[in-house]
Amino acid sequence: MNISRWLLYIFGLLWLVPLLWMTVTAFRPKQIALSPSFSLEFTLANFEKVWEAAPFAQYYLNTVIIVVGVFAVQMVTATMAAFAFARLDFRFKSAVFMLFLVQIMVPADVLIFPNYNVLKDLSLLDTKLGVMMPYFASAFGIFLLRQTFKTLPPELDEAAVMEGYTKWQVLWKIYFPLSRPAYIAFGLVSVSYHWNNFLWPLIVTNSVENRPLTVGLAIFAQSFEIGAQWTEVSAATLLVIVPLLAGFLLFQRQFMNSFIQSGIK
Repeated sequence: MNISRWLLYIFGLLWLVPLLWMTVTAFRPKQIALSPSFSLEFTLANFEKVWEAAPFAQYYLNTVIIVVGVFAVQMVTATMAAFAFARLDFRFKSAVFMLFLVQIMVPADVLIFPNYNVLKDLSLLDTKLGVMMPYFASAFGIFLLRQTFKTLPPELDEAAVMEGYTKWQVLWKIYFPLSRPAYIAFGLVSVSYHWNNFLWPLIVTNSVENRPLTVGLAIFAQSFEIGAQWTEVSAATLLVIVPLLAGFLLFQRQFMNSFIQSGIK
């Protein structure tokens, strides 16, 4: 047990090294950024230059709209599907659920070409809706919520029906509040995935008005004016990842508890 714990500490430290290096570099003056000597000299000039050199405010707005929009639709579709698989009886339920599980094993990149053709036919290329649409349903979210719903006692349904609740009211007034940890975990997974999603937005978007942070960061880092100036690149990268780190640190306990309760390892 002690060996496993020390291995976790070692791997955690290895994961922290590049993050700490990037953070220190982002706050150091350019002339001493790559110097091996220790210095207490720090500055915010790198962040000011980055914010003025690229439209990061627009990139932030685009990313928030995409992430929130995708999660809002996913929460509705995944909740309704999970409730159906957990509590309702219908023909071929097991077969349909297995099809949803198969979708988890299909890499999203495999579907880029057909999804692109569909958006082209719908005239949704270079739009925020075009970036969001392929992710409106989540097989992982359905599986996670189904497992959580199945842990709730069926007697709650019977009591609610005796009180005159419809299935819709049972879902949103009983199952939804009692499954809060699972929703937090699903939200963190969904938000982190779509916040970091790069390839699909890169292919679909062409304008600043629809480009998310990841694509904007890549263009900024490869621009001729920036080149290999590590202080600006580190500052821009820190601007992109700080919201995710803060969210995970804030909800990490609920995140772990939801997977433990759902039986997912």
